[in-house]
Amino acid sequence: MTLFTRRSALMLGLASGVALAAAPQALAQLNITVEGANFRALPIAIPDFASSDPTFGREIASIVRANLQRSGLFLPLDPAALPVQVGDVNATPDFPTWLTVNVDAVVMGTVERGGQISSSVRVWDVRQGTQVVGQSYNTDPNSSRRIAHIISDAIYTALTGGSGYFDTRVIYVAESGPKANRVRRLAIMDQDGANSQYLTDGSAMALTPRFSPNGDMVTYMNFAEGNPQVYLLQLSTGQQRRLASVGAMTFAPRFSPDGSTVAFSVEQGGATNIYAVGTGGGQPLQLTSGAAIDTGPSYSPDGSRIVFESDRGGSPQIYMMSSGGGNPQRVSFGQGSYSTPVWSPQGDLIAFTRQSGGQFSIGVMNPDGSGERLLYSGFHAEGPTWAPNGRVIMFFQDPGGNDGPRLMSVDIWGRSPVNIPTETYASDPAWSGLRS
Repeated sequence: MTLFTRRSALMLGLASGVALAAAPQALAQLNITVEGANFRALPIAIPDFASSDPTFGREIASIVRANLQRSGLFLPLDPAALPVQVGDVNATPDFPTWLTVNVDAVVMGTVERGGQISSSVRVWDVRQGTQVVGQSYNTDPNSSRRIAHIISDAIYTALTGGSGYFDTRVIYVAESGPKANRVRRLAIMDQDGANSQYLTDGSAMALTPRFSPNGDMVTYMNFAEGNPQVYLLQLSTGQQRRLASVGAMTFAPRFSPDGSTVAFSVEQGGATNIYAVGTGGGQPLQLTSGAAIDTGPSYSPDGSRIVFESDRGGSPQIYMMSSGGGNPQRVSFGQGSYSTPVWSPQGDLIAFTRQSGGQFSIGVMNPDGSGERLLYSGFHAEGPTWAPNGRVIMFFQDPGGNDGPRLMSVDIWGRSPVNIPTETYASDPAWSGLRS
């Protein structure tokens, strides 16, 4: 099978998630885990990158291999088994030799550190003997891992037809200390768990961080005043402020697609309703009303609609309404209760947490509620967040007992569940867009 054919298969694999999501309404009642039994990951060879510092060249190549492997779409070969240990970006590969190790693609790269980090990469179709990618990249000298993520995105894009998601960050709640008295503070890291930094000092509990579209602002719940209140934190300056003064508690915030508005929940008099307010402040607009608990709002990518969680029908379910409020319509119809709905960046799917019979599951459905399928099930799996390409979901799972929550990712077919390493226990992840 040629690399061209394999690339076509990968692209069809990306599209197949949409096709499966468009299954008939009857499937919404079934517990479906899509295993992708007919899918074969692309065998790819990535020798160490050439560099005047061989350790650095080995490190960058290792990050690229790990990124591609974690996606589930690629199968990087063990570098020790390759016929070439260090790549030569300036030479055409000896294709008959590479065919003996049964790879479809080979990546040759070079990387150097100086006033900036520079790298050149070429990707070759081994079976056709042709070049697929030939690019050079630069980053500032303090961002050595970024060059590996940028290269990984270029390879992913060229060989799948979809956009990459490796040059991104994740903000999450870092949890430490004894289970009965956990310190919860905001932290930020690369999508693979590296370069973790704390954003709050832990003196006040912080929960449910969410990125703004431009990646410089975060909205979250701050318990500094006793009751939770929605705050804004600017990453570039470290400045933060309370967003609005409404009700005894404000929580579950999320930005609109243009970043100008935050939707959030307000608890007053035993009822919880959804409001929206501009990031500059002002009078919040009430979007829902009644005695139910309405929470967890998430905007559609075009900003026209909001999905949210409500128990107005007796149990927590997913509802949809106009972003201006009014006339909510239920969209979840499977067994059990539904929570934490999040619209995908492409608008084709909604991720959610489902609880049924004591089991927690992370799933996706079409915006009209059809095509529901469950991707991962386990004790207290919760809180999905989308990669910017809309094809991978991160969430957290708390196994119970004396352990704490950990971050995991899975693709939208239910393949490739992966643990994301963190220095502490971790919950409430939120994925950024691609960095500029």
